[in-house]
Amino acid sequence: MEEYLFPCMSKRYLGIDCMGCGFQRAFILLIEGEFEQAFIMYPAIYSMLLFFIFIGLQFLDKLRNYNKIIITLGVITAVVMVISYLYKILNY
Repeated sequence: MEEYLFPCMSKRYLGIDCMGCGFQRAFILLIEGEFEQAFIMYPAIYSMLLFFIFIGLQFLDKLRNYNKIIITLGVITAVVMVISYLYKILNY
C-alpha cells in the first residue's frame, strides 16, 4: 500500500519531516483497525478526521452552523500537530 502514498516534498528535497508526515500511514493503520498504532504514528489523526468530517457536514447540512466546532477542532488539531512535531524533532 505504501507505494501508492503521496511523497513528502519537504522530506524528499530538504530531508526534513513536515508536520503532516505520517498522516497517510496513520490513516491506513486506522482503516486496518490499528487504532493505537495510528495515534502513535500521527497523534493528530483523530482530531484531524473530526475536523474533516465537520467541514463535510458544513457543506452537506446547510440548516446548521458548524463554524464554532470547525474552528475549535482546527485549533486543537494545529496544537497537537505542532506539539507532536516538536517532540519528534527534539527526541529523534
